[in-house]
Order: sequence, then C-alpha cells, then structure tokens
Amino acid sequence: MNDFQKLFPGKVLLAPMEDVTEPPFRVICKRLGADIVYTEFISAEGLIRDARKARAKLFFYEEERPLGIQIYGGNEDTLTEAAKISESVGPDFIDINCGCWVKDVAMRGAGAGLLKDVPKMARIAEMIMNNVKLPVTLKTRLGWDENSIVIVEVAKLLESIGVQALTVHCRLRSQGNKGDADWSWVKRIKDSGVKMPIVLNGNIKTPEDVRFVFENYEPDAVMIGQAAISNPWIFRQSKYFLEKGVHEEEPQVSERVDVCIEHLRLSVERKGEIYGVKEFRKHYSGYLRGLRDVSKFRLELMQFNDFEPLAERLRRFKEEYKEISEVQNTI
Repeated sequence: MNDFQKLFPGKVLLAPMEDVTEPPFRVICKRLGADIVYTEFISAEGLIRDARKARAKLFFYEEERPLGIQIYGGNEDTLTEAAKISESVGPDFIDINCGCWVKDVAMRGAGAGLLKDVPKMARIAEMIMNNVKLPVTLKTRLGWDENSIVIVEVAKLLESIGVQALTVHCRLRSQGNKGDADWSWVKRIKDSGVKMPIVLNGNIKTPEDVRFVFENYEPDAVMIGQAAISNPWIFRQSKYFLEKGVHEEEPQVSERVDVCIEHLRLSVERKGEIYGVKEFRKHYSGYLRGLRDVSKFRLELMQFNDFEPLAERLRRFKEEYKEISEVQNTI
C-alpha cells in the first residue's frame, strides 16, 4: 500500500472541473459523500506570475480535506515552481493535469497535449516529485486519438518513477467530453501488472454506473464529474448503492432547498453578494431537477440579485411545494 492509499482510502471522488469545482461546490459535495475533491485546474504560468485568478483558485476550506490541487502547463520548470507554490498552501496532494482536451491547452503541449510526448510527461512528474514533499498524482486520457492509445504504457512508466496514483479519463483527446468512455482500459492496466491506484473517470452518470465499473473493471476509485453538477447527492447515493444494492430515496424538496440555500450562502461568502448570487444561477436547474412545473420558478429566481430576498423566496417555495404535495396526497 503506497502513501496515497494510506491517506485517501475513499472510493468516490469529485472530478476537477473548470468554473464548477470552486470551494462552495466542493464543500457541498464533500458533505454529500465525496471522499476526495480537487480544485479547478490551475495554470502553472498564472501561479508563477502571481495572477490573481490563478492564486484565488488555491483557496480551500479545511473541511474539504482530503483535497488535491490540480495544475497544468507544458514547461517542466514552470510546473515545478507552480507545484511548490501549491504545496505552500497545505493541500493533501498535488495532481498534474495531462488530460485537458481543450484546443488552447492541448495544442500548446499542455494537458492532453502531453500524450504526444509521454517521456516529457514523465519528466514533468519526476521533477515535481523531486521538488515537493506531498504525494503527486496525475490525470490523463487513453491517448490522443484512436491510433495512439498509450495508456497502459503511460501507467507503467508513471508507476516506475513513483507517481502515487493515476486517474484515467477513459476517452481519447479527440473525443473531448463526447461519445462513450471505454472503461475496459482500466482493467487492462490492472491486468498489465500495474499496482498503483487507478481512478476511473469518464461518463459516470449514475450509482449503477459506479457499481458496474467496480464489479467489472477493478478501479481503486471512481471519479464523478458532470453528473455531480445536476445531482451533488450522487456521491452519497453511489456509496449507498454499493453497500446495500438498492437505491437510496431521492432527496426531498426540503433537503434540496436547504442545501441550495447553504450552497448559495457559501458562494456569497466567497465571492461577495453580487457575483456570488449571479454566478450561482447555473446551479438552480440541478437543485430543482424533476420537480413539477418548476421552470417558471427557476426563471423567477434568475431575477434576484441579493442573498436574503433570494433565500427567503427559496424557503417560501419549500413551504408552498410541501402544501401542494399534501393537498394532492389527500385527493
């Protein structure tokens, strides 16, 4: 058992996502069962140039632990300095992003662009490990395209230099976030003799998916991304389904609204009232998903700019919805 397994035995992880996995969202996911969380990916260049936006992404709440700071870039020296800066704020580990498919990142030799130069990927990981004391992990994809699937070789190489864990987004760079993820590659990595922890990521949408991949492909953990945006309860639900084999009941409207208000409060606390309320609007559809005739109410919420009136409207909605449900149940 390596240091990563000793420190982080959790099985269900929250994926790093740009403009999503900010501290308030991570806290909510943590409270709802996420075992490990990650920052948004942070530009190494931004960190060493002391860019405000990059530095702000280093912030985390103590209750988020264990937490990894994820950095990206294409230059060994820059990434090494960024890793040292990241270590200075006290996360639990450093994660290297070698999987971002976005053109502006990958075409500049960073993120998934490093799949076109695997020896460089390994050099970057080794330099960072030689310059920080924290565990170092890495996230990547299967390969650049269908003609260059290199993940088994990558896993063996990274293990040989001491990388503590590898997250595999089971798509190609050419797929972006579309199309099917080929989870079978995690089992192939395991069958090749790799012993370091392998985290399976990509297109995990339901508790059934979580159980299926554990039963069939033998990952050490599963990482959930997009599905958590619309359902932050997926971590708790997945662990319940893994343990009991049946579904946990869907959260009631009262719980959904209470968690929504708490998430909103954290957003305002972190960003200030104007930006905290405005940038939170992307989360309403997730918290209100599946409720009857809710589209009009969601549009109403978009008009608020102040926390207290907005929170009060959400509380009134909770009571109104409860009353409607009680009336319908008596009919």
